Amino acid sequence: MAVDVYFNFNGNCREAVEFYADVFNTEAPQIMTFGEAPPNPEYKLPEEAKDLVMHARINVNGSNVMFSDVFPGMPYVQGNNITLAFVSTDLDEIKSVFHKLKEGGTVNMELQETFWSKCYGSVKDKFGTEWQVSHDSGENAM
Repeated sequence: MAVDVYFNFNGNCREAVEFYADVFNTEAPQIMTFGEAPPNPEYKLPEEAKDLVMHARINVNGSNVMFSDVFPGMPYVQGNNITLAFVSTDLDEIKSVFHKLKEGGTVNMELQETFWSKCYGSVKDKFGTEWQVSHDSGENAM
């Protein structure tokens, strides 16, 4: 599996992903908003988050480039809005990579099952690089 680039935006993700799709002449991106995600009965989604992009992806000459808006209230620093995504079909490999990356780093989200992945986590490594690790079942790839 390749390492993919993941961009975060502060409310203008839809505009950005459509721009990059045009620049690189890709297929129209599939865009999922926070409002389209399965509801969490323990958490009411704020109205201002419903139309924000939770996930979008385009393929640029064989490389996946993924996008999302930051959730309202989460930190955003323009220029530091890129993370790397390690996506694999091998759960043991995902766990190994995650545990090595978190040594001396900071865990943002422990490995866990989500509605989009059997095993997902995010971590900032000891060098300050933000990583997302995710299982790809081959069905609905991140």
